[in-house]
Amino acid sequence: MRMTVIGTGYVGVVHAACMADIGHDVLGVDIDEGRVAALSEGKAPIYEPGLNELLARTVRSGRLRFSTSTTDAARFARLHFVCVGTPQVRGGEAADVSHVDAVVDSMAPHVQPGSLIVGKSTVPVGTTARLGARLRAVAPHSEIAWNPEFLREGFAVADTRRPERIVVGVESRRAEAVLREIYQPMLISGVPFFSTDPATAELVKVASNAFLATKISFINAMAEVCDAAGADVVTLAEAVGADPRIGHRFLQPGLGFGGSCFPKDIRAFAARAEELGAGEAISFLHQVDEINTRQRRRTVDLARHLVGGSFAGLRIAGLGAAFKPESDDVRDSPALDVASAIRREGAEVRVHDPEAVDNARHRFPGLQYALDVPKACEGADLVLHLTAWPEYREISPAELGSVVRNRQILDARATLDAASWRSAGWTLSALGRPKITGMYTD
Repeated sequence: MRMTVIGTGYVGVVHAACMADIGHDVLGVDIDEGRVAALSEGKAPIYEPGLNELLARTVRSGRLRFSTSTTDAARFARLHFVCVGTPQVRGGEAADVSHVDAVVDSMAPHVQPGSLIVGKSTVPVGTTARLGARLRAVAPHSEIAWNPEFLREGFAVADTRRPERIVVGVESRRAEAVLREIYQPMLISGVPFFSTDPATAELVKVASNAFLATKISFINAMAEVCDAAGADVVTLAEAVGADPRIGHRFLQPGLGFGGSCFPKDIRAFAARAEELGAGEAISFLHQVDEINTRQRRRTVDLARHLVGGSFAGLRIAGLGAAFKPESDDVRDSPALDVASAIRREGAEVRVHDPEAVDNARHRFPGLQYALDVPKACEGADLVLHLTAWPEYREISPAELGSVVRNRQILDARATLDAASWRSAGWTLSALGRPKITGMYTD
C-alpha cells in the first residue's frame, strides 16, 4: 500500500523503514532539507541498532523515498502517518501539539478524497476529536485515526516488526480495515490488535508510560528506604520481582528514567487530567516525577560524600552520556544531569559513551569527553557508572585500577558485579546498598 510518514525523527524514520521493509511503498516527509538529503542516501539520523542497514536496504529497493513537501505527500497517497514531536510547552508541563496541528492544517487543503490521517505522536486525550473536526471542515470525506507507538529506544526496529500489541483508535470500519491491511504481516504472526475509540487509544499510550515510570520510581523509593534501614535494594528488587504479578521488568534500581518520553509524558498526562477535572485521580504522578528527580540529587550527594565532602579540584569520570544504553539520545539524560551538577561544584568531569559523545558535546560543552574508557578515567578520584551499557559490565576492574588516582566507583545503575570490583581493590558504592557503600553500621 502507498503511504506517507510525516516527520522523520526517531519514531518516523523507524516506522517508514519498517513499513517499506514489509512491502509498502513509503514516502517520508520532513522540513529539514539536510536530514532528507541524508535519508535519501540511506543514512540514519540517529543511532538505533539495525536501523542503518534497514534504511539503506529499503532506500535501495525503491520502496522508501523522502521529500520536504507535504503537498507531494498529499498527492502521493491517501494514507498518512503523523510522527512529529510533542514536547512540553515552554514554561509549562502540558504537551505542545503545535507540530501535529501544523501537519494536519497544511495537508487538509491538498489531501485526496477519502484520505486517512493516522497519528502516531503521543498527544493529550481529545486531540483526535479536535483535529478531526478541523480536517472535516476542509476535507469532508477524509478522517483521522490514532495509532500510538510503543517503541523502546535501542529495540525500535524489533518492536516495530514484532510489537507487543497494535492499538488503533478509529471512528469508522473503513479506517480499521485500512490499518488491519497495513499491519497484516504482524497480525498473521499473532500480534494482538486492539480497535477502540480514539480517546481510549490516546490514553493507552500515556497510561502505559505512566505505569512504567511509576514502577521505576517505586523501586527507587525503596532504595531510599533501604539506605535508611540498612537493607539491600538489589536483593529486594529480585525477590519482589519474582512475584509474577509484579515481574522484574522496569524494577531495576538506579539513577532513574530520562529521555524524550517518560518525563514529559507523565507531566503532560497530569496537566491534561487537570484540564479535564480529573487531576486528583493521578496526582501521584507528581510524586513519581519528584522521586525520579530526587534520585539524581541523591547520586550527586553520595558522590560528594565518597570524595570527602567537596568536588573542588577533583577529577571525576562519567561512564555513560545517553539516557539509556543502545541509544545516542541525550535528551533529559540523568547521566549528563549528574555529571553537569558535579562540574558546577568545581570538579573536572570527563565523560565516555559508546555512541552519544557527539550529541552530548553539542548539548553540554562544559564537560570533557573521551573516546575510550581508560582515557575518561585517567587520574580520576571517582568513577561514576551512569548509563548501563553492556560493555561497562565487561570492564576489567584490575586494568582500570591502573589508570585512576583512587579506586572508587559509584554504580548508579546497580548492574556491576560488586564482588569482582571489590576483589580488585575498589570501593564500590550504590544507592540503596548501604552495607556495600559503607554508610550503614550494624
